Amino acid sequence: MTTPNSPQTAKHYKIFKPFGYLSQFVPERRKSKKLLGELADFPAGMMAIGRLDHDSEGLLLLTTDGMMSHKVRSKKVEKEYYVQVDGEIDVTSLDTLSHGVEIGIKGEKYSTLACRVYRLESAPNFPERGRKIRDERHGPTSWISITLTEGKNRQIRKMTAAVGFPTLRLVRVRIGSIGIEGMTSGQVIPLETQQLLAKLG
Repeated sequence: MTTPNSPQTAKHYKIFKPFGYLSQFVPERRKSKKLLGELADFPAGMMAIGRLDHDSEGLLLLTTDGMMSHKVRSKKVEKEYYVQVDGEIDVTSLDTLSHGVEIGIKGEKYSTLACRVYRLESAPNFPERGRKIRDERHGPTSWISITLTEGKNRQIRKMTAAVGFPTLRLVRVRIGSIGIEGMTSGQVIPLETQQLLAKLG
């Protein structure tokens, strides 16, 4: 016998989380922020797998299966982000990021794990964010790719700030081999369980 949220009947989706949405379905007290439930009519028991903060965008997986959530959040599954930073980032800073930097997590010092980092040759073609990043007259920006196997609170923003290049825009583009190519901001696409498992590796 299966239950509504059993692995056999579980529902999964990938979404392109827009800027300004919280990665949750239940509102917080005294906060009137946009929630994921406003993007579609989701089944009961839906949860976000991991989080993208209010100001971040891109790929977010949703599921009704707690075990699937645990699998996706493991360090065996890569998460890739495209990050627009303030300034012309240099090779030394990219190398420093790739070897790990010291950031603060809940008041404690934490050294990030080694990761894959490189500069993008051109700006990615993402949907408009809805709020202008900043005026180009304030100086140049650059785009980099960062691939992590961990996900501390606001980790990438803290990492780029640690090497002197604050994050201006942050978009998750890949989880495992699941990507957001061709998706529009706010789009919701259902995934089959076997399809999801195959793309997680």
